[in-house]
Amino acid sequence: MTYTPPSPEELMQQAIDMTYKGMDKGQSPFGCAIWYQGEIIACAHNTVMQTIDATAHAEVNAIRQACQHIGQVHLTGAMVATTCEPCPMCMAALHWAQVDTVYFGATIADADEAGFNELHLSADTLIKVGKSSVRLIGGVKTMDCRQLFQDWLGRDDRKVY
Repeated sequence: MTYTPPSPEELMQQAIDMTYKGMDKGQSPFGCAIWYQGEIIACAHNTVMQTIDATAHAEVNAIRQACQHIGQVHLTGAMVATTCEPCPMCMAALHWAQVDTVYFGATIADADEAGFNELHLSADTLIKVGKSSVRLIGGVKTMDCRQLFQDWLGRDDRKVY
C-alpha cells in the first residue's frame, strides 16, 4: 500500500504546535512529530522538568508514543520532524527505532545559545561515525523553530537543564 506523507513543513508545524502546548505547561521549547504508514502516530513535547527525567526529550517521548501505538520497537519507514537538531541521545534513539528520515529546524548551536547544556556533537557527525542509515535533513521551518527559543527565553517560568 502506498501512503502519501505530509510535507516536512506540515509535519514540523505539528511539532511546533506541540512545543507551544508544552511551553504552556512550563516545559522547555522542544517538540517532535512522527508520521508512519499514512498517519501521524505521535506528537510530543519535552517533559524533562515535569517528569524529573533527564531522558524525557521530545524525540524520546514521541518514539515511546509511536512504538506503543504500533506495538513494536521499530519504526521503519517513519518520517520524523523535530524542532531542534537531535542531541546525541535522541539521535541514537531514532537510529535504534530505525526511522527513515529526520527533519529538524533549529540547531544544537541554537539550543546552546538559549542556555541549554548541549554536547557539541552534531547529529550528522553521530550518523556518519556510527554508520547509521537514518537520513537527516535540516533547515525545515528554521526561523519558526528558532522563534520557540526566543518565546521561551521571554518566559518567567523557564528552566534550563
